[in-house]
Amino acid sequence: MPITAEEAFQEAASKILDTTTFVRAVLSGRRRNMSVDFERIDIRPVEIKGVLHLQLMQNDGRATTTKNLLPSALEVDQLLTSGYANILVESTQEAYSIRVTKSGDAQVHTEKRASEQNFSHDKKKDRLLDSSDPFLREVGIADAKGVIKPSRQDKYKQVEEFLRLLSPALNAAIEAGQIHKPTSANPLRITDLGCGHAYLTFAAHQFLLNSGIPVVVTGIDVRTESRDRNNAIAQKLGIASSISFKAEEISKTTADAADIAIALHACDTATDDAIAWAVNGGAKLLLIAPCCHHDIQKQIDAAPEPWGALTKFGLMKERLGDLLTDSLRAQLLRIVGYRVEVIEFVGGEHTPRNLMIRAVKTDAKPEQLDIDRYLEITAQWGVKPALEKKLSTLNIR
Repeated sequence: MPITAEEAFQEAASKILDTTTFVRAVLSGRRRNMSVDFERIDIRPVEIKGVLHLQLMQNDGRATTTKNLLPSALEVDQLLTSGYANILVESTQEAYSIRVTKSGDAQVHTEKRASEQNFSHDKKKDRLLDSSDPFLREVGIADAKGVIKPSRQDKYKQVEEFLRLLSPALNAAIEAGQIHKPTSANPLRITDLGCGHAYLTFAAHQFLLNSGIPVVVTGIDVRTESRDRNNAIAQKLGIASSISFKAEEISKTTADAADIAIALHACDTATDDAIAWAVNGGAKLLLIAPCCHHDIQKQIDAAPEPWGALTKFGLMKERLGDLLTDSLRAQLLRIVGYRVEVIEFVGGEHTPRNLMIRAVKTDAKPEQLDIDRYLEITAQWGVKPALEKKLSTLNIR
């Protein structure tokens, strides 16, 4: 049941200021018609020279700045009401998440989850997946002793950040009735489209099972060697009954419809194939991290004035193509009944492809303004996105 954002913020503030149990908080996303100074703010308790402080790590998309404040000096209420749409507060006993809707209400979810406080100034980050999980060793992220390999730290970071995005989104969707509550008879179904070495596929499977959520996971990749390797790992780990892999093109996959579709860095229009497969099959939650964007870039011929100044240089034209592609993907998802967020997936220091489209199926009727904007943008730039041609329920022209 939605509550007012003010009530949710007050509860979150009290949890942050309870330094006897507070573990960390994350503020991200932007509320409708509001602006924020940073893309993401992380808060955690630290002990400096024997005195407890709250450390703020503020990322503006380019760099992270750190401040250490006494709890009494942190204006928590002002921070929480400054315009962030997604707030997560973890304590030693639970995770408390808030998502502020367009109408200003707050969807709140509380998940019982034990975490430990760590007051070290040089913090070792709490992990959702234990580095000793056997799958990390089998996919080459960890060594035989369960220690993350130095060369695979960035990949481990990707896996962790993905799970931190998946967990609250799934919990909120279940609480809102958008996804059924998984049971052993009716488990959650996840399909990873373009799974490759299946880092995220195995990670999602292990994390959800360890969280007590029955799940069946399918990984799709065009390469037969990936299918064979990943199925062999599943067999070795004894989990083949609930995770399997197919060697198929995304656009032609025979996989059953899924509750959740994920796609990490499927190249160019393979991302559109993944989105279209998910939408046409009625997937309730999409987590899509796009990769290269050649389709729209090739279609941009002469930019409408005065935007020619942005396409004069090849590098800027390429980046503009990226922005146009993902903006139009997000707009199409809104038109076909999804609530959409475009967020940072993982810090740019870990991967240059760090954008994620997170979409939840609401079946809301599209606003005419969204349709008009889409049609005007595509007409002005003379482009027709691949995704538009692939969505079976789309009828706007």
